[in-house]
Amino acid sequence: MIKEHEIPNGSRLYFGSSAKLKREIEAVASEILEDRGFEEIVTPFFSYHQHKTLGTKEIIRFSDESNNLISLRADSTQDVVRLLTKRLGRSIEQKKWFYIQPVFRYPSLEINQIGAEFIGSDDLVSSIEICGAVFKRFNLQPLLHVSNIKIPQIISNELGLDLGVFERGELQKILSMRVDWLDKLASLQSIEEIEEVLKVVPESIKVELEKMRELARNCSYESVCLSPLYYVKMRYYDELYFRFIYNNSTLAKGGTYKSEGLESSGFGIYTDALIENLTKEKI
Repeated sequence: MIKEHEIPNGSRLYFGSSAKLKREIEAVASEILEDRGFEEIVTPFFSYHQHKTLGTKEIIRFSDESNNLISLRADSTQDVVRLLTKRLGRSIEQKKWFYIQPVFRYPSLEINQIGAEFIGSDDLVSSIEICGAVFKRFNLQPLLHVSNIKIPQIISNELGLDLGVFERGELQKILSMRVDWLDKLASLQSIEEIEEVLKVVPESIKVELEKMRELARNCSYESVCLSPLYYVKMRYYDELYFRFIYNNSTLAKGGTYKSEGLESSGFGIYTDALIENLTKEKI
């Protein structure tokens, strides 16, 4: 029996100090993004298209009055890019947009996010700088992990190694291949180590590794770690990728992607994880 005060597993409840902190985080992020030339967009909770592009197991679906399938918004990036390019593109020139809104996943998961999209630009340095500025306002310095999703894909194709090995982080299986350059790539963490690794990796990987090096060098963030073998199957991020990690929590992530024929970039800050960590810090 479900009691009247219970809420579904995965739903969010903020009250008192936590509700105040949530609004403060959102206000700080809005200020920083607007200062950097972003404008706000709020997309509909409902979509006719997300169930066609996202995994059906994640989608909360139902039908409208004409029996057309509708889904609760499970992803903001694709909706923002689609609406800006297909619906609003002819009437606006603005390419930098941010949103503060939740997404919903089956069966009852609510994820509050602060996200931004840079339509037609692959400038990830700016995305990293914005995330870092938000965290700095709350006296946090999470570790920045820089990755390139193409590197595990290339290794998988050239060595016949299942991509799932990278996705699950099975380092022992990777090292068991006994490939010298792969061992060096697996141990690479700092920018200072990258030159030696570039001397031994295949040319196809060298190109992608150099992209990681340039991103890590160009961003002014202090705590940076390179993760060249990190892989996660993404809906859109397809090359350079970053994560901010604090106390084993992912506070933000972002990357470059192609959507509607445009090279773009963006990021998402996970408000719920940020609130949880800030609350623990106060305690």
